[in-house]
Amino acid sequence: MASAFSLTELGWDDGWAAAFEPHTDAGLLPARLVRVDRGACTALSATGEFRAEYGARSPAHVACVGDWAAIRGFPDGRTEVAAVLPRRTAFVRGGVGRGSRGGLSGDSSGQALAANVDVVYIAEPAAHETGGDGPDLGRIERLLALAWESGATPVVLITKVDLVADPSVLLDTVAGVAPGAGIQAVSAAGGIGLEPLRPGPGRTAALLGPSGAGKSTLVNALCGDEVMRTQRVRAADGRGRHTTTHRELLVLPGGGLLIDTPGLRRVGLYESDEGLERAFADVEELAAGCRFTDCAHDAEPGCAVLAAVESGDLPQRRLDSWHRLRREAAWMAGRTDARLRAEQTRKWKIIHKEMRRSGRSRP
Repeated sequence: MASAFSLTELGWDDGWAAAFEPHTDAGLLPARLVRVDRGACTALSATGEFRAEYGARSPAHVACVGDWAAIRGFPDGRTEVAAVLPRRTAFVRGGVGRGSRGGLSGDSSGQALAANVDVVYIAEPAAHETGGDGPDLGRIERLLALAWESGATPVVLITKVDLVADPSVLLDTVAGVAPGAGIQAVSAAGGIGLEPLRPGPGRTAALLGPSGAGKSTLVNALCGDEVMRTQRVRAADGRGRHTTTHRELLVLPGGGLLIDTPGLRRVGLYESDEGLERAFADVEELAAGCRFTDCAHDAEPGCAVLAAVESGDLPQRRLDSWHRLRREAAWMAGRTDARLRAEQTRKWKIIHKEMRRSGRSRP
């Protein structure tokens, strides 16, 4: 085992201690999961770093990076994840296929990318090394909706600001699509804006964004070492190669923890009603002035949102994005409901089949 860690350093507090009490009575060990692979995970605890097994039928089948877990040890030196504590926050994406795992409650309808996160850093490049367009506002809006829904505090990082002449223009543009969220100009290569990103002792940050946003370079700068391999952006299309291939929680020098994630090509919405309201707080505020409480902001008379678009107070692109993400969220919710109904139907069929079989076997 590696050197021991202070549980407080890993984010442990009185609340986690209270939640862990039943496992203490069972002689289990608290640990923070820093990497989760198929069938095993890496954990940090007061005794050091170690690998622990877990199976698909165990309570740990919903484990993800950032979880607090109860670890059981065996006389032969093996360890296993016996249980996962309920999450305080979880960044969950939908649309990743059947059998994905996630949510605060371990629901199988979404995939949890990171758990028990205090702040979500959304990395978006100011410019690509090969030139091209600036920040993708639609992607920022999508990730903000999921970040707000997670329960963590979102901060938009405009990375690679050393590649543009006037970052302030970009910051103003991004501010228009990120109401209530922090915005920070960052350049890992130039050492700009790094210090405010350190989450502080016992606090956890998650770093999300597309390939080519400079996330791995940023992680290396915060860690003071090359812990993540970096690659240059492809010249052909200006897109980044996927450098990070797995999610991992890192302990930063001086305190704080950071969860790095692979570049996200596509992130589906999942149970994001509240997140969309927060991400589009400007639209929601305007909607309070609509004539009808159920106004869809499409063609209704007395629509304050459409009036704001016509006057130029609200960009048409912003309203189009609101419509698009709301439609996607509704579609995802309908698909989830249909899947749950199908799963419930299958369960009852199995139960009835077993009941009939049991009835036939009686003398």
